Amino acid sequence: MDMIVREATVEDASLIAELTRKAWAGKVNVTSSGHRETAVNVADHLRDGGGFILLDGETPIGSVRWLPLDSNPDVWEILRMGVIADYRGTNLSQHLLEAVIHHALAAGIEEVRLAVRSDQPQLIDFYTAYEFTLAEELEYSHANPLEPAPLVMRRLLRH
Repeated sequence: MDMIVREATVEDASLIAELTRKAWAGKVNVTSSGHRETAVNVADHLRDGGGFILLDGETPIGSVRWLPLDSNPDVWEILRMGVIADYRGTNLSQHLLEAVIHHALAAGIEEVRLAVRSDQPQLIDFYTAYEFTLAEELEYSHANPLEPAPLVMRRLLRH
């Protein structure tokens, strides 16, 4: 495998929407809005925040996005991180996570946050390895009201 992470542009919106739907298929509860991801929604996220695409050589296999909090642009929420089924099980999402963290550090961002779905608690250990800590006092601003509230994890970048 030849893993490459590249920054996404608005022109990638359709590709990222498709990657998100594929990554969610058979993995995330059907009530998740990720199953109905649209290029319009992705383009808005890319304009307001940003994203990365993970490639195996020339083949797109995963993506991630981030958005600054409305109340504090120095805090980013990571959202819609996923890798398609054929590539799961080898922690390839770490490339996406690391790309966002490095980008946030370079941009002088104070903190990054992410949500762990209530049906995926095994991810807590994965994110803890990247210095994220549970922040039960926080709410995830992109939580789906049709689902149980996710656990929020944070990583402070400036101390």
